[in-house]
Amino acid sequence: MNVQATVRIATRASQLALWQANHIADSIRQQSPATVVELVEISTTGDRDQTGALRNFGGQGVFTSEVQNALLEGRADVAVHSLKDLPTEPVDGLLLAAVPERAPRYDVLVLPEPLSETEPVVISAATTLANLLPPDARIGTSSPRRLAQLLHAHAGYQMLEIRGNVDTRLRKLNAGDYDAIILAEAGLRRLQLEQHITAILIPELMYPAIGQGALGLECRADNADVAQLLAGLNHPATFSAVLAERSLLRELRAGCHAPLGVQTHLQGQSLTLEAVVLSLDGVERIASRATGSCSQPEEIGMQLADLLRSLGASQLL
Repeated sequence: MNVQATVRIATRASQLALWQANHIADSIRQQSPATVVELVEISTTGDRDQTGALRNFGGQGVFTSEVQNALLEGRADVAVHSLKDLPTEPVDGLLLAAVPERAPRYDVLVLPEPLSETEPVVISAATTLANLLPPDARIGTSSPRRLAQLLHAHAGYQMLEIRGNVDTRLRKLNAGDYDAIILAEAGLRRLQLEQHITAILIPELMYPAIGQGALGLECRADNADVAQLLAGLNHPATFSAVLAERSLLRELRAGCHAPLGVQTHLQGQSLTLEAVVLSLDGVERIASRATGSCSQPEEIGMQLADLLRSLGASQLL
């Protein structure tokens, strides 16, 4: 790539998406100081409709397809995605060129103000969660994965749809619309809003989404210069982990918003992928895991998909 080149980054226009795009822009500037980096803000279907349930959109690409079109049409050179929103089916002409090091991957429980000055508690069991919430708590989430896992923990929770950016959701919580909301830990920390975190929800209570906490950097497949530039931002361990997770999602044909949660563990050259699949009402839950080499992460995802199907995952999904 010519060192004087301009690299245009396509991004959603939300506060969090702009933080992520600017973070990548700064990383590119550090790696290639002579490169001019510009942001191209894109309005997506998911951003324009702030009231409908995401699962009613079909769930595929509502936050990504317009950003990808900007690449394909030559209006941008790089797309920055929250990887959990990016469908697993490849788009002709595009390449997932890099995945930077993952941020914290878990979901968090946020209770109304006043804010606690203590560190958030880490919760892995339903009994501990019950100490923080009334048995009929009104909990805001737009994620079927979070909804199903919380209902599995306690069937009496009232799971209510919530949309909007992080600030909007916090305002709705503090206005009394909800007793609690569930958000991604990474988003709150990236926006320096971690003081709102009451509790961090971890397995086995709450498994994260596919790719949660990770960013996906796409470019056109025929743009070798930009692909080479992005390769310098890649974190190999994170890339292997998310390839395993996305392979599982693709094999199960579940979609980005399915009641499917995962967790990856890396030890040396070994990668273990755990997953849970639930019915939307949280009544049924199956779980399994698979282990293999970091060098063949997609094989691990396919192996785990076979195991989950043998336990009845297809019926739940």
